[in-house]
Amino acid sequence: MTTTRTPATPPAECPRCAHRTLELLFVSPVAGAWEVYQCQQCLYCWRTTEPARRTQREAYPESFRMTVEDIRNAPEVPAIPPLRGI
Repeated sequence: MTTTRTPATPPAECPRCAHRTLELLFVSPVAGAWEVYQCQQCLYCWRTTEPARRTQREAYPESFRMTVEDIRNAPEVPAIPPLRGI
């Protein structure tokens, strides 16, 4: 059984930082099934089929929300070291 779902309207803001510049990264090969967006400020990515706690600002857990200051003060992510002995 195949179902086709049309995604809701494109998101207006990032669920994590509320920034309004979002990029559409991917679209499902199955028409209307899902889309993947990325915030251009905090780089958070989500698929439109994820639950509201991952896709909507008002439902996103407060403890994981970010501000511009949080992003500016975030520590640098360490580089992944090269593989050993392979």
